[in-house]
Amino acid sequence: MASIAHFQRSAWTILLAFGSVAFTTHSQAQDNSANWPTKAIKVTVPYTPGGSTDIVSRTVFDAVSKRLGQPVIIENKPGANSTIGVAQTARAPADGYHFVSMLAAYTVNMSLYKKLPYKASDFVAVSHVADLPMFLFAANKLPVKNAKELAEYGKKHPLNYASSGTGASAHMIGARWAQENGLNAQHVPYNGSAPILADLMSGQVDMLFDPALVPMPHAKSGKIKVLAVASKQRWPGEPDIPTMEEAGFPGFVMNSWVGVLAPKGTPQPIVDKLSKAIADAAQSPEVKTKLTQLGFGAVGSTPAQFQQLIDQDTAMYKGVIDKAQVSID
Repeated sequence: MASIAHFQRSAWTILLAFGSVAFTTHSQAQDNSANWPTKAIKVTVPYTPGGSTDIVSRTVFDAVSKRLGQPVIIENKPGANSTIGVAQTARAPADGYHFVSMLAAYTVNMSLYKKLPYKASDFVAVSHVADLPMFLFAANKLPVKNAKELAEYGKKHPLNYASSGTGASAHMIGARWAQENGLNAQHVPYNGSAPILADLMSGQVDMLFDPALVPMPHAKSGKIKVLAVASKQRWPGEPDIPTMEEAGFPGFVMNSWVGVLAPKGTPQPIVDKLSKAIADAAQSPEVKTKLTQLGFGAVGSTPAQFQQLIDQDTAMYKGVIDKAQVSID
């Protein structure tokens, strides 16, 4: 009997010890979340320095750093259509000090690649930082004055549309617009904006969905046409350009965007605190003005709102990619 009693006392001692460890670990996690951040935060940008995602990330996180009282280090990790940098973050510690700033390409890649070094469940959404409106530009040689006329023209004549590469936002938007309007439109991938604009101005390529920053000056000088913008509202910087919905294409809203993800397991209080700091920064007059000058619309959402956008775009792009039969091994 003594040995049984001794065993019972030993078992209770072990259980209490485990309980104490679990309680201490949970308490430490709460304390870490409450005191976060206590050191520099690292944000991976899976694109080259000086690109739109890099500039937006640096602009917003400079303001976030001031709000949180800790430096934010931006690390550029380009390659493989952003998948290298995203994979690095998926493997990073979920300690609240590792994040990735992504374009909408993240949702495209889920269906574009047959194999990825990560999956959607490896991440949690933090914030939808900014939108990037996509404008429809067309070559002057086409006998059209608006997007509706371009669609009618495309039903009778073959068209081609440019993008910066397979799976790029311009590719996906062009493919969806062609699919929904029954156009015979061929995708032409390019390497960079300069050759795209040269061929659009010369008429070698017929149309392009692209942000305003680079092509818009050429449209204003009359070298190409700008017909519509694929956003919900008109772009404040170009109020005379109609939305695709106003141009006769109901429900055609298809922006690119920048958003922030964290590794799965990052404490929710930290995710919420960073999300709020991003929203405050993005909506501040100084940052909002800078983003507008870059062609972006400031957002700053809750994690739940951003996750809803990710799910919605992942499903939408899957439909476009499956129909277009596009894939990358």
